[in-house]
Amino acid sequence: MSVILPDNYHARSFLESQGILCLSEEEANRADIRPLRIGILNIMPKAETYEQSILYPLSRSIIQIEPVWIRLHHHRYKSSDPLHLERQYRFFEDVIARGPLDGLIVTGAPVEEMEYRDVTYWDELVTIFAFARQNITSTLGICWGGLALGKMLGIEKVLYPRKLFGVFETRNLDRSHPITGDLDDVFWCAQSRHSGISDQALEEARDGGLARLLAHSDPGGYTIFESADGRFLAHLGHPEYETGRLVDEYRRDSAKGRTNVSPPVNVNLERPVNRWRSHGIEFFAQWVRHVYEPTARER
Repeated sequence: MSVILPDNYHARSFLESQGILCLSEEEANRADIRPLRIGILNIMPKAETYEQSILYPLSRSIIQIEPVWIRLHHHRYKSSDPLHLERQYRFFEDVIARGPLDGLIVTGAPVEEMEYRDVTYWDELVTIFAFARQNITSTLGICWGGLALGKMLGIEKVLYPRKLFGVFETRNLDRSHPITGDLDDVFWCAQSRHSGISDQALEEARDGGLARLLAHSDPGGYTIFESADGRFLAHLGHPEYETGRLVDEYRRDSAKGRTNVSPPVNVNLERPVNRWRSHGIEFFAQWVRHVYEPTARER
């Protein structure tokens, strides 16, 4: 369980307190193990505070991870620390110039109520997705990132009248799949989104040979699915969220006067309990292993 980070990385002490071995680049080089180079296209608000949420489950894998933080030319990052972005983040073309990525993660973003064409960085993302599908073993899209991957497959999203918000029981649909195979038959999953994809649209994509459907919940529909070629994997929930994140989001939305947001389902606002941590750790571990296997065969 190790991750390669700069000595002065802001979330290093948190990760170490969680049992994660944080290695400097020099220490990793001495180990003589090529880590998986995982690109993380982070478009969440307050990008720097979200990083530990994604690093924690990634780093629980026994495979060494080198996170590569990616920023977009056409995203303004209004709530993020510009100095942190300057130090830690690189544009996609610069990342690729330094060497290939083994995997790519595209985070959620608070734009699910917008049409894709109205998202300022949509065209830039389309270019990245097209490159990734040809050159990167697996691209994982979380929440809106997963919806965006669906759009790349020709599957349209729908806007919900009320936010899908809370923690929901979700059924594993494919025990033979390399990523979902070892997940529980039924697991808890955190959800926080204003839009999704209808069951009918995804079933038509499955029947047309475009997608495989991997997990489903009654309130949230098909939560995990992948492209038929296995290059795109979408998780429309938030398996990486920390315990209090849904409560924080509810208080933020309430302060803004959002009338289409109810309190998160199955969450105690005063004493939240994490029911989805084991799912998140196992999901990311299986995804990392899936990304690692082609690399292992090359060694």
